[in-house]
Amino acid sequence: MIRKTANGRLWEIDFLRGIAIILMILFHFIYDLNHFSVIYYKLWIGPFAYAASITASVFVVLVGVSLTISFNKKKNTTLLSDIRIQFVKRGLKLFGFGLLITVVSWLVIPERFVIFGILHCIGVCIILSIPFITLTRLNLILGGLIIGIGLSLRLFTFSFNFLIPLGFLPPKYFTIDYFPLLPWFGVVLLGIALGNFAYPEGKRRYHLIDKSIHTVPEKICYIGRNSLPIYFLHQPILIGGILLFLFFTS
Repeated sequence: MIRKTANGRLWEIDFLRGIAIILMILFHFIYDLNHFSVIYYKLWIGPFAYAASITASVFVVLVGVSLTISFNKKKNTTLLSDIRIQFVKRGLKLFGFGLLITVVSWLVIPERFVIFGILHCIGVCIILSIPFITLTRLNLILGGLIIGIGLSLRLFTFSFNFLIPLGFLPPKYFTIDYFPLLPWFGVVLLGIALGNFAYPEGKRRYHLIDKSIHTVPEKICYIGRNSLPIYFLHQPILIGGILLFLFFTS
């Protein structure tokens, strides 16, 4: 049986996004435990660091896939100019949420506050993706090129800081959340290419048995459908729980 989730959403997209959100929460939980010296774990090297990068990559690829599905569903019934306006509004909304995180993180942890985190990046990428939304092969080439440039930039530091959003890092720069456009816009382009291949007209081109009718996948899909509020709420909950634990065990 092939069906869609709530509001016509494709269940497998929500499921994969839900898995990515769960893994992100796990990573942040371990990060917070390290920050408050509850445990000592090297987060930025080894298998855990690779797992975090893969999780982020899946999440950002799904941004591109979802943009493609949304566009392909609307292109035959909605003016292209209206779709572009919707994309711009969505991008500005997410970028605005990112700015809110910038302000809060600057107040709470000024030495590591977020300048260009995942919400900033996704917001800008949504707007930048508009000219590329119908492309497949070219997006594979451009996406790979942008990713290669972004990974190469990590080998260098620069004496200026005004291009931090692009991936040009000054010496000794560190922040708790950093997703520069190079390479992550390339990852979005790969997602758009995948979406155009796998979901022409916003529908699957393959058969997939619906697993979301089962309890556990349905819960994971629910998390995927509500990724934005969960993203905002999970850190205050995690940090609050850790502080309570430290208070009652000190």
